Amino acid sequence: MKLSDKIFNAGVVGAGGAGFPAHVKANSKVEYVIANGAECEPLLHKDFELTRNFAERVVRGMELMVNETGAQIGYIGIKDKNYPAIEEVEKYLEDKNLEVVHLQDYYPAGDEYELVYNATGRLIPPHGIPLDVGCVVNNVETLYNISLAEEGVPVTDKFICVTGAVNNPSTFFVPVGTTFEDAIKFAGGTTVDDFGIFIGGLMMGTLTDNVTEAITKTTGALIILPKEHHLVTRMDRPVADMNRIGKSACDQCSYCTEFCPRYLMGYEVQPHKVMRSLEFSKTGYAVWNEFADLCSSCGLCTLYSCPEELYPREACEQGKSYMHANGKKHEQKKEVKIHPIKDGRKVPVKQLMKKLNVAKYNVPTPYTEGFPEPSQVKILLKQHVGVHAKAIVSVGDSVQKGDLIGKIEEGKLGAPVHASISGKVTHVSEEFIRITKV
Repeated sequence: MKLSDKIFNAGVVGAGGAGFPAHVKANSKVEYVIANGAECEPLLHKDFELTRNFAERVVRGMELMVNETGAQIGYIGIKDKNYPAIEEVEKYLEDKNLEVVHLQDYYPAGDEYELVYNATGRLIPPHGIPLDVGCVVNNVETLYNISLAEEGVPVTDKFICVTGAVNNPSTFFVPVGTTFEDAIKFAGGTTVDDFGIFIGGLMMGTLTDNVTEAITKTTGALIILPKEHHLVTRMDRPVADMNRIGKSACDQCSYCTEFCPRYLMGYEVQPHKVMRSLEFSKTGYAVWNEFADLCSSCGLCTLYSCPEELYPREACEQGKSYMHANGKKHEQKKEVKIHPIKDGRKVPVKQLMKKLNVAKYNVPTPYTEGFPEPSQVKILLKQHVGVHAKAIVSVGDSVQKGDLIGKIEEGKLGAPVHASISGKVTHVSEEFIRITKV
């Protein structure tokens, strides 16, 4: 059986958050395979802990992808500050066409446009993907899962980092479908009574206060912050209020653009112009939203650059939605060329954490074993890019961990899902399957 078929059968998707079915990338023919272990979101150490503790599996997954895609070489991107992980990886690189790419500690070093450029010197075309320049990029946890898939082991567990206002910040495996509440409890519980939970990261993640939500194949982290923390209150603000504030307060200083990572790489992303769409309501959408179309939504403009703490990222997201809804697409005519001052405007993660007022939470999150199997799990049938998986079990069925419970229709993009614990199926819908331990 081809590796790509094994990857599909195991339900492997992009574990870094995107959730793109990994078998599609394995079917590509490229020059370079790149492992993304940059992990540039503040406070997170998941990829570091995984790479340090499971370097052999990460390297094995990388080797498999290089061989399957016919790549010349594989690059493993890790920040220099994470030298223990680099040391572990290098133990397994002998006689392999793999090497470590040493990355600086700035945000967003893990953006795939940045990573491809740092590894190969190539610039992805506007609206493009790494494949356009002969590259495939996988998160290190995805590669870990690919190494298991080769052995016929499906994705049933997720490696997550739980940090922030918790008693024992740590990183550990949990069965897919575990509640946030159970994961937070394993990290010692919260240090505050009222809190918000950032899912995935402070910069690009989402915010919730619902501890009953379920961990998916793409959940990388749960960051707990006090309810009164500035980041929580900002994110809680309705979009209409964000727009009203922007309309009244934006003075077009252009700092959001001058620090924009995509702008500094030569792409026509200009958040300060997008902010004009809020001010010039008669013609704004049609004229200014074009400058949002290539935005990566990294959040640096909103959470770091703007001196008035406005919401240019959110304006850009609305701008992109407007462009797509109206069938429009920005066509960049000028050559993509690195801005001469790009290196001088890189934002160090330590400086970003200070700005966000979260530096006190920047503590180690050591890998911890022994997560107790939950009494039940809620397994979503769509944890990936593409279509929903179709349930193939019914209420009352007994399942074993690793059993296939959701299939993808032939010819459709997606990834199957598997039981993450053994037990009895107690709920089946188009959205999710619940399994209860017996």
